Amino acid sequence: MFAADGASPALDSEVGVGGEAGPSWSARFVRIAPRRMSQRVRTSVNRLALATVCSLGAAWIHEHHDPGALCPLRRLTGVPCPMCGSTTVFMEAGAGHWTEALGANPFTVLAFLVFLAAPLGLIDPVATWADMPARRRNIGLGLILALSWVWQLHRFGFVLSGTKFS
Repeated sequence: MFAADGASPALDSEVGVGGEAGPSWSARFVRIAPRRMSQRVRTSVNRLALATVCSLGAAWIHEHHDPGALCPLRRLTGVPCPMCGSTTVFMEAGAGHWTEALGANPFTVLAFLVFLAAPLGLIDPVATWADMPARRRNIGLGLILALSWVWQLHRFGFVLSGTKFS
């Protein structure tokens, strides 16, 4: 299941149920080069420290000078883009408002957690993503962006304005 050399075809022949050979459509994962756990923990701690400094800085700037909407689509049309709220996540986290940060853009929070925890695991998410067939990557990215956009449209009252998710 693991591609040790980094090269993996989209389709692999494996022995299926009943001993029949057939195509395997399961995801392929790319292993991270072996490193000591102390190096992986240090990498995660460094990433957390960098994110903390950036979040505190964003919160301080927002407190002293509110720049307003940074998203060009939202600034020009009033309609949020799928990534709206990403800056707000770090500003709210830096101010210690964790539920507001999660409510601003849960997809950014999830991406950050993957970024933070990736060195601790044995699977490289970036190499695994790059190793996927383009069609699967595009469908996955499109689905994530569509869900994020529906979330933002709900958050700003464009869709499902009577429903409270957060």
